[in-house]
Amino acid sequence: MGILKVLVVDDEPGIRSGVARILGNFSVTYPFMDEDFSFEILEAPTGEEALEIIEKNKPDIVLLDNKLPGMQGVDVLDNIRKKNHDMVVAMITSYASLDVAVRATRNGASDFIPKPFTPQELKSSIENITKQLYLKRITHRLNEEGKKVRYQFLSVLSHELKAPLNAIEGYLRMMQERQYGEKIDDYAVPIDRSLQRIQGMRNLIMDLLDFTKIRLEKREEKLQPVNLASAVSDSVATIQPYAIQMEVQIEVIKKAEAVIMADPEDIAIIFNNLISNAVKYNRREGKVEITIDKSPGEAVVIFSDTGIGIRPEDMESLFTEFVRIKRDETKNITGSGLGLSIVKKVVDLYKGTISVESIPEKGSIFTVRLPINQ
Repeated sequence: MGILKVLVVDDEPGIRSGVARILGNFSVTYPFMDEDFSFEILEAPTGEEALEIIEKNKPDIVLLDNKLPGMQGVDVLDNIRKKNHDMVVAMITSYASLDVAVRATRNGASDFIPKPFTPQELKSSIENITKQLYLKRITHRLNEEGKKVRYQFLSVLSHELKAPLNAIEGYLRMMQERQYGEKIDDYAVPIDRSLQRIQGMRNLIMDLLDFTKIRLEKREEKLQPVNLASAVSDSVATIQPYAIQMEVQIEVIKKAEAVIMADPEDIAIIFNNLISNAVKYNRREGKVEITIDKSPGEAVVIFSDTGIGIRPEDMESLFTEFVRIKRDETKNITGSGLGLSIVKKVVDLYKGTISVESIPEKGSIFTVRLPINQ
């Protein structure tokens, strides 16, 4: 349970003790909130003391009387606004003239609680203020994460595209200057290398688009029954040409009929990434085995391969964004360092789990568990 600090600023001791008594055993819950909230009460009889407590204790909610000895409530509110404190302020007063109400509203007061108030009136106001504060902070967090994602997007894009673009430019200039001869066959190698780099850039851009598209919560209107065996088959069909090129065999084993409520695009992101990795980091004539099964309340999809495996020291950063595992065996394998972090985010989105077991030089097993919605 989360705890919110409530600062009561009022020169009447009875008001302060009354608020503390009413909110002492009160908690707020709502379906869209991650947790319930209870309240810790702080008290200040003057505006000057209130500002000291605000600087020291950083309350989440301020219940502010306007008629105070010395500094008035609207002046305290003005100070809070200027310093951009992360809190919600409600005015509690029986002297709220129109001018005071207008000034308080302009300075960010979210509510007015008239005195005298009943316990139920106070609880109702605190409930609304808590929801408002929760949504305000969630919105701020999403905005900050959005800025971070955009910065990472541009940084990675500019860094990762620079090298292949320079290489392609070099190959084109070689062809323009006829450095290898006059026939197109003379340039088979640089053309093939250019195509490989273009494919790598395309994969990078698609990974980045997937990464920026993911949200912290599911969009309910996109949820529909998804048959996981069919989804696996679709992903295998997508990866099959690459598997043939790599001489890797893909086998699908269906042990149970598993259907979940999900956005089909999200499931495709999970399966495409895991199957692609199982092929990409495999050996020539290697094998990928995908098993669809069920356990009580959840669907289980297991991706096993006979690839190069993962070293124990690399396990910790396996699902970290923009991190690629660097080994001699992987230096020629293109990738964005985003695939597994994207998979983890999508699995978390559906309150599922993903785990991995691996033996270096033997192969890896990724297990995805997703709740079955009844």
